[in-house]
Amino acid sequence: MEKIIKPVSGIIGFITVLIVLAASVFFFVQIKEGSINPLTIVTAVLLLIISLFLMKGLIIIQPNHSRVLNLFGKYAGTVKDNGWFFINPFYTTENISLRSQNLESARLKVNDKMGNPIEIAAVIVWQVGETYKAAYDVVNYKEYVVRQSEAAVRHLANSFPYDNLEDPIADITLRGGGEKVNAILEKELLERLTPAGIIIKEARISHLAYAAEIAGAMLQRQQATAIVAARTKIVEGAVGMVEMALEMLSRKDIVHLDEEKKAAMVSNLMVVLCGERGAQPILNTGTLYQ
Repeated sequence: MEKIIKPVSGIIGFITVLIVLAASVFFFVQIKEGSINPLTIVTAVLLLIISLFLMKGLIIIQPNHSRVLNLFGKYAGTVKDNGWFFINPFYTTENISLRSQNLESARLKVNDKMGNPIEIAAVIVWQVGETYKAAYDVVNYKEYVVRQSEAAVRHLANSFPYDNLEDPIADITLRGGGEKVNAILEKELLERLTPAGIIIKEARISHLAYAAEIAGAMLQRQQATAIVAARTKIVEGAVGMVEMALEMLSRKDIVHLDEEKKAAMVSNLMVVLCGERGAQPILNTGTLYQ
């Protein structure tokens, strides 16, 4: 578990170093003035070594950074405050950034739920939340984030169809899922990266397309589906208009049509209403039955 510690101010440590260094200089001056005593020499050298060793305990921590402290192979704690501090010189330290970082995954070529090859990529915003796990539970937490993010994106693509063409009853699709798909991706990333002490702040699909080898065929299929849907709407509207025309003619007693003429009128109206181009009128100068 992460343990937060607050070391003493760096000013106190620096003053201590100066005092020890001044004492060492004092004894070296005594040696220079002719007071050659083995004990004085040993004391001067020892104090100099101590002052240099104490300087190792002076550390500077930048904003949104931390230092993980280790004492002879045992986790001692984490410093998350920023500033100038003095710590035990025997500590070994590891600098871990607490800032938010962006990860844009590579464009992965995978199969969706229906087996269609697609290209998918995601943008992930993450940061270190627990330094102990990031430092000791995984070998390299940054590499861990990259690999687990790719695995999560692959699993997401395998779990849902690209769109409703292959699976008309699918509740969620990669193309139409929007925020639901992003929320599912965030949840899976959080589950995968929690062992490394990583917090996921945001995850979004940044690229989604059919693979090149089927992109053309799928585009034609989408266009055909759109044309069929449009034609269906046109026919439904045309049938309604024909029905309304026949009803109004009958109700207002404008003209009496037998079944054959009604069929001819319906046919002509459907051609006019459903045709892609405007109909060319033909004037009938005779009677209705000619």
